Amino acid sequence: MQTTYIETQQISFQDFKNQILEDYKSGRVSREMSYLGRREVLTGKAKFGIFGDGKELPQLAMAKVFKNGDFRSGYYRDQTFALAVDALTVESFFAQLYADTSVEREPASAGRQMNGHFATRSLNGDGSWKDLTAQKNISSDISPTAGQMPRLLGLAQASKIYKSVTFEGSEKFSNGGNEIAFGTIGDASTAEGHFWETLNAACALQVPMIVSIWDDGYGISVPTMKQRAKADIAEMLSGFQRKEGEFQGCEIIQVKAWDYPALLDAYARAEQFARVESIPVVVHVIEVTQPQGHSTSGSHERYKNEERLAWESQFDGLVKFREWILNYSIEIDGKEEVLATAEELDAIEDEAKKTVKAGQKTAWESYQKTITDLVQAVLPLVENLKGQNSEIEGYIGQFNKLVSKAKKDVFHLIRKALLSTRGWGSQERSLLMQKYREIFEVEKDNYSSHLYSQSQWKAENIKEIKPVYSDASEDVDGRVVVRNNFDKIFEKYPETLVFGEDAGNIGDVNQGLEGMQEKYGDVRIADTGIREATILGQGIGLAMRGLRPIAEIQYLDYILYCLQGMSDDLATVQYRTKGGQKAPVIIRTRGHRLEGVWHSGSPMAGILNLSKGILVLVPRNLTKAAGFYNTMLQSDDPAVIVECLNGYRLKEKQPDNLGEFTVPVGKIEVTKEGSDVTLVTYGSTWRIVMEAAEALEKIGISAEVIDVQSLIPFDLTHEIAESVKKTNRLVVIDEDVEGGTSAFILQQILEKQKAFRYLDSDPLTIAANDHRPAYASDGDYFSKPSADDMVEKIYAMFNEANPQKYPAIF
Repeated sequence: MQTTYIETQQISFQDFKNQILEDYKSGRVSREMSYLGRREVLTGKAKFGIFGDGKELPQLAMAKVFKNGDFRSGYYRDQTFALAVDALTVESFFAQLYADTSVEREPASAGRQMNGHFATRSLNGDGSWKDLTAQKNISSDISPTAGQMPRLLGLAQASKIYKSVTFEGSEKFSNGGNEIAFGTIGDASTAEGHFWETLNAACALQVPMIVSIWDDGYGISVPTMKQRAKADIAEMLSGFQRKEGEFQGCEIIQVKAWDYPALLDAYARAEQFARVESIPVVVHVIEVTQPQGHSTSGSHERYKNEERLAWESQFDGLVKFREWILNYSIEIDGKEEVLATAEELDAIEDEAKKTVKAGQKTAWESYQKTITDLVQAVLPLVENLKGQNSEIEGYIGQFNKLVSKAKKDVFHLIRKALLSTRGWGSQERSLLMQKYREIFEVEKDNYSSHLYSQSQWKAENIKEIKPVYSDASEDVDGRVVVRNNFDKIFEKYPETLVFGEDAGNIGDVNQGLEGMQEKYGDVRIADTGIREATILGQGIGLAMRGLRPIAEIQYLDYILYCLQGMSDDLATVQYRTKGGQKAPVIIRTRGHRLEGVWHSGSPMAGILNLSKGILVLVPRNLTKAAGFYNTMLQSDDPAVIVECLNGYRLKEKQPDNLGEFTVPVGKIEVTKEGSDVTLVTYGSTWRIVMEAAEALEKIGISAEVIDVQSLIPFDLTHEIAESVKKTNRLVVIDEDVEGGTSAFILQQILEKQKAFRYLDSDPLTIAANDHRPAYASDGDYFSKPSADDMVEKIYAMFNEANPQKYPAIF
């Protein structure tokens, strides 16, 4: 078991003195980074800057109780903390400010995130997990205010789960569940719903979590009193304070940002509560200053009065820390001992400035060398084309006049030169084209790689295992297939767990988890409160710590509550770390074709457009859904699997190889062969399309029906185009709104697969009306595509082509 900070603080005065002065040095280095970082932006060497000045002391105190295996989920003010736990260097700080695309120089995001967005690398180069218990961990930051909070819940809950769950390799992720998840947030962002939902859930679950609120009194220019019901968030949270003997609520500690010894005590107590007693803690750090204002985009003098600015100058944490050090003395063996003299502190400050300047210089030179090397490789090749087009000399002149050159300027020059010399077959042009292709591949990797997994475990690599049936295979309700498959999953993968509203005790609202909690316990099969955003957050955090969570969102309509987290956090994890972190969550939900405004929505286009980075799987029945779960649990990609809500009571033949068969992602299935028209659909609508296809057959139209099965990725082998090549007509049928998923599918088929070459009629989409269906079956019939709609609209295609053979219906 790990020890706490309190238990280890029996040290000599010399060690105590060394620690204090090391903290002062770290604080001064961080402050100088903020000062110089702002100057780098204002002189045009970086685009934008946002810094952590004023928050140095509380972050140094927090770092003292942050142990190997612990996780932080914070925001872009925590540079001092990142420095203190060796997750940041001066060089990497400035490399990120300059957007250096080198993973070695900028390991947090390889230049993909603006400065202040911290992360440690959880993965080896091949995408396998590192030993997370041997390092201090920072889950990759995101900018949306309070967006880091839901993930924090899962990071903390993982420790609680690891107290009772082990599996092969689990020692890489937890030391008996003794880790704490640390969250940080600005005080104004506590007005966001994600903050309250997360804290509420943490207090209910009793997870080891410490949330630090940096309270500087403003949200950019808006004072705290206009942000919340109470200016004092600790007072506002008083109802969350736990009562003795109850396993609910949290501890609330309030401390001043400039009071160094009080901060040490506050975080020591917070660690004791969280690490030893598994109690969530809120540390409300008040009287925080912000010496340079919110960011480089404006000045805080615009909204702070002279009195406030004077107070901030006086109560700057580093100013107060210096005063405390100079005033500290203690008598030991009759001799007065002091921590430092003013001259010694002056020397530390001077050294901090030199350290930061040297680090900035190294970072800038390394970044510039990347561009200089690119220019030196390209410019001579462009100059060799001067004799082939008179405009090229002008392009080179414009390029050379640029005071500061970026990669885009180099590429702009090449592309203008190639455009100007189009049609020329010279060797000089061929060499430039070859170089262009070479360097473009490098930049494509720098800026566009790792949206999805690139490891050996990516979903596309999981091989298909077909369901096995025998004479003994039973016809059962669809819910029984998925339930029995889950049983095999939970038996096979002890790291797998599922949680959601009504998922535990009653086995989900459609009984797809019936009996699972009784068999596998309430840690792995768990009920949650009604809080979709943090159900997703649990999934992200748990997956980041090596577990395999299935986060259940009860209905597809409700996924809108967690779409922000899907879009801003989960979908970008691998991308924003360039393969440094992953969170292979499976989001389980159900939807489509039911009754009622709030249980029949199909917001698939929204999910597709906002969640690139997450696989979107749309099985037509529960056997297919079960196969997708089996596939994704072998993969390290995140996915949303939409089960057919009206399929749980329909009969399906249960495979004999439950838990083993897989459905490949990105592979369509032809469910009915035909020769006259290709009908493309997915999910619950497939059954109605099949009904319509049979009706069309009776009136002389042979329809081929294709179930896409997987929207992301989509038909990787372009089989749909082959079908259109045969039938020469294409209809996309979808229950999303017009221009929704049907537009995406059409673009994939016509543009990417180039199936337009084979069409004898205009392509047709048949979608739902642009409103939610009214209640009852009549609402579905008149709002979403019915078999009658499909037959009539498809028949009209043939009427237009051959009205004599296919006379008009109406």
